[in-house]
Amino acid sequence: MVRQLDLTAAQSAAQQLLPVGPALWAATALLLTAGAAVAGWGLLGHGRAVLRAGARAAVQLAVVALVIAWVVGSMWTSALFVLVMFVVAVRTAGRRMTEGPGWWWAVLPIGAGVLPVLALLLGSGLLPWRGLSVIPVAGILIGGALTATSLAGRRALDELRQRRGEVEAALALGFEDRDARLEICRTAAATSLVPALDQTRTVGLVTLPGAFVGMLLGGASPVEAGSVQLFVLVALLLVEAVAVLLVLELVGRGAVTG
Repeated sequence: MVRQLDLTAAQSAAQQLLPVGPALWAATALLLTAGAAVAGWGLLGHGRAVLRAGARAAVQLAVVALVIAWVVGSMWTSALFVLVMFVVAVRTAGRRMTEGPGWWWAVLPIGAGVLPVLALLLGSGLLPWRGLSVIPVAGILIGGALTATSLAGRRALDELRQRRGEVEAALALGFEDRDARLEICRTAAATSLVPALDQTRTVGLVTLPGAFVGMLLGGASPVEAGSVQLFVLVALLLVEAVAVLLVLELVGRGAVTG
């Protein structure tokens, strides 16, 4: 009964936001084509990547929509689905950081940020033990950790390559390997927190996040929707800060190399 009510509320919210039909599909295709054309015309080097990303998103969302309807009925299948999301995030973030064999180290920054927050939410009872509640929250946290991990790793390694001479100079001055690397790449990697900081600073003024809008459309009061969204944003700041810190430690110790 609860599951049916949840699904009914979700369907009602979707109808209020954007009507699903041929017009929406046509607009989506048009926007995707325009995005690829702009990227190609501007010589950004990602024209085909935009098309591939859009097509891949369409297929993945279609599959996930069918799968979620089945997995939310049980906490065991929901937990398995979250595990799949986690594995994909580790693989994606790791490959974004490096093409070397050390990509699997991404499990640490993503896991160390996400797992304690989920454990706190479930253990305290703030997050109900239901798939329809756990999967979206876990997805938001894992997605934030993925972004922070891949950005921090990429920026740290790029900085070390570009400023290799400064690293060697620091070593000549008596710095340990780890300290020399961190002295050069810490500032660049820390900028990976800027998107999360900007989103939190401008929430309600510039951006209206999905969780907030979704709860309002689902019938929650503005206070309830705002409180939940604030918690999500604060949790993301913690998750991403932990991810960046651990990525820096991995790069500093040479576990992840360019």
